[in-house]
Amino acid sequence: MAIQGAIPVEFGTVFPHGAFALSVEAITDFETKRPQMDKDTGLPLWAVEVIDADPEARGKAKSVKVKIPAEVCPTMPDEAAGVPFRPVEFEHMAVRPYVDDNGRRPRVAYSLRARGMRAPGGGARQKAPAPAGAGGKGGE
Repeated sequence: MAIQGAIPVEFGTVFPHGAFALSVEAITDFETKRPQMDKDTGLPLWAVEVIDADPEARGKAKSVKVKIPAEVCPTMPDEAAGVPFRPVEFEHMAVRPYVDDNGRRPRVAYSLRARGMRAPGGGARQKAPAPAGAGGKGGE
């Protein structure tokens, strides 16, 4: 099979109208109660809760989480002047499809990943550091 794992995708393809970061929190493994680690990089995973700026987005599609592997908690961009929103762009995004079969009819769902986030327009970058000895590719 030609495609293995996550599928690289541009930020503008996922969020053509932009996005706003609400919060960042560590992802905890449900069973061990320890930080969940990224399988590719070995780094802890962080979830950035995001509001899709698409005016047509409704329900669950309006708020999504983007996972970022990083040694320390990624810092969100500053709030936009005069409003309590934090415009954000994600770097090196990827989409990982999976089958969600918890309770109801199975359906295909998607997990969003990124290697960093920044303010739109190339503001301060918040990248996940590459693990020691890693080549140029890391993260999903």
